[in-house]
Amino acid sequence: MLYFLLQAIRPILVPLCFVSAWALVFLLCSSVGRAVADSVHRAGRMHQIPCANCIFFTGDYHLKCPVQPTIALSEDAIDCPDYRSQSGTYG
Repeated sequence: MLYFLLQAIRPILVPLCFVSAWALVFLLCSSVGRAVADSVHRAGRMHQIPCANCIFFTGDYHLKCPVQPTIALSEDAIDCPDYRSQSGTYG
C-alpha cells in the first residue's frame, strides 16, 4: 500500500523538493545580504562618532570624556554640543 502511495505522489514530490531547495537557497542568500547591508550601515554610523578627534577625549577607559561622560563613544555623541576638534576647527 505504501509503495503505491509513493508512486502516486512521485510526480508531485520531485518538483516540490526542487522548488523547496531553491527557496531555501534564496532565503539564505537574502538573509546574508541583509546582514551585510546592516553591518555596512552600522559601520558608517559608528564612523560618524567624533570623540576620538575631540580635545576633551582622554582615551582612559575610566573617564573617556570629562565634559560629556554619559554619551562618550556612543551614537548620542554624533551631534555633541561640546565637540572641539584637535586641529582647532569647530564642528
